[in-house]
Amino acid sequence: MDKLTIGAQPLMFPMPAVLVGSNVNGKANYMAVAWAGVANMAPPMLCVAINHVRHTYKGIEENGTFSVNIPSSSQVVETDHCGMVSGAREDKSAVFETFYGKLKTAPLARECPVNVECKVFQKVDCGSHVLVIGQIEEVHVSQDCMTDGHPDISKVDPIIYSFGDSGYWKVGEKIGKGFSVGRSYKKE
Repeated sequence: MDKLTIGAQPLMFPMPAVLVGSNVNGKANYMAVAWAGVANMAPPMLCVAINHVRHTYKGIEENGTFSVNIPSSSQVVETDHCGMVSGAREDKSAVFETFYGKLKTAPLARECPVNVECKVFQKVDCGSHVLVIGQIEEVHVSQDCMTDGHPDISKVDPIIYSFGDSGYWKVGEKIGKGFSVGRSYKKE
């Protein structure tokens, strides 16, 4: 397979489109983020990369807490809006109904099928962005998105962001079971 070099860029597939929530001056604010992922298993942690000047980052600094809300594909318009508009210029607190869980300063978007409450564990200044590592304090999942006691990706129907074309995508079909399908590999 021939390869082309395209230069250094933060290209990763897939990238989840999530909403990072923080209270800024006592008001809930949500920001769309595609640079997010798992940071650790025990204790469980997530990380998000946020530009230093973002309004949401001010709330993270202020409270030491944040939320990661996983919207469904039916919420792509609201999610994109939260990424296009700064909370410093427009009040986004009414885009989603906010509730609070264990952490009283991490706003959670009720309409999102999955909400993760995080306490800041560490911040790493990477240059243009700060990598905020959050220790997960609690996870909330809509009952109708569960199957056999676990969140079901087909029911959550998360939004996937594509860096190359700036497109939003839906999850496709299941192609195998992790830590299982590889057993069929045969050395040649």
